[in-house]
Amino acid sequence: MSALLSALYNPRDVVAQAKILAPGAGFVMVLAMAAQFLSNHYGAPVMLMAILLGIPFHFLSEHENIGPGVGFAAKGMLRIGVALLGLRVSVDMVRQIGWGFVLVIGVCVAMTILASVLLSRFVGKDRAFGFLTGGSVAICGASAAMAISSILPDRDTAERDLSFTVISVTAFSTLAMIVYPIIAEGLGLDVHMTGLFLGGTIHDVAQVVGAGYSVSEETGDVATVVKLIRVTMLAPVVLIGALVMRRQVASSGKRPPLLPGFVAAFLVLAALNSFHLVPQMVTEVTSTLSRALLVTAVAAVGMKTSIAKLADVGGTAIAMIAVQTVALAAMVLVPLLYGLV
Repeated sequence: MSALLSALYNPRDVVAQAKILAPGAGFVMVLAMAAQFLSNHYGAPVMLMAILLGIPFHFLSEHENIGPGVGFAAKGMLRIGVALLGLRVSVDMVRQIGWGFVLVIGVCVAMTILASVLLSRFVGKDRAFGFLTGGSVAICGASAAMAISSILPDRDTAERDLSFTVISVTAFSTLAMIVYPIIAEGLGLDVHMTGLFLGGTIHDVAQVVGAGYSVSEETGDVATVVKLIRVTMLAPVVLIGALVMRRQVASSGKRPPLLPGFVAAFLVLAALNSFHLVPQMVTEVTSTLSRALLVTAVAAVGMKTSIAKLADVGGTAIAMIAVQTVALAAMVLVPLLYGLV
């Protein structure tokens, strides 16, 4: 990514740099398109398909011609995709749902992440793993996992942990898409409250949409708005995480930026969208582009993942994500059932 940005200052180097990145990036794009095809035609979660299609091609990520493009897709495309998510959120969404429930969501996100960091010590994992899994469960699944991983310090298990998180969270999100509407009906929640529950608990946007509109159109609309509010919280969480990481690695001399560039871009685009300065047609195009970039980045992460190393994560880590998922659902349900919002 840095090499590409440097090349932009010298136009004559752009073509040369593009030739280096093209083989790997092109291959990852093909995997992403295959994942999208499977999702469109068979209803499979696109993020899960992308990472599973990428894993068998791990050997290519170490090839001198393919590796650079795969690395660019895993980091550069990811950051661009996350930045463009800013055009999907606005202050109007908060007004539509109400500040009371937004506060509840904010507290649930914070508690989930903090509890995950603490819990990680008891399952033999480091705090970075707890932050990664907790943030992905609390905010927006695979997209959050990708964004958070980009600010974590370099670790031998970084790529393994990221792939494990994307696979596990997507699987739990798919299960929640099926089970949570049944739970909401069993608890007697009306269509509006069901939308609040689904949007406040299911991990990935696609599964929120699937679950919400399976109940009713109103439920789907409410659930989608609540989910996008959770997406908005990605920026402050990543910013706070970057600040903490800077303090922890201060002695190493290599500190992450105070405000990651893609987070700053996310905030700027969200502000522009809040003031209605971006045409609807542009937001629709960038939304599609953002999703395509994120799917491509996930496929690249899959290519960089070793199956042997992935198996080393252990069952306790799966149990940890299960606990996070159940705890988030409980924290959102309590104020809904007792009329606190």
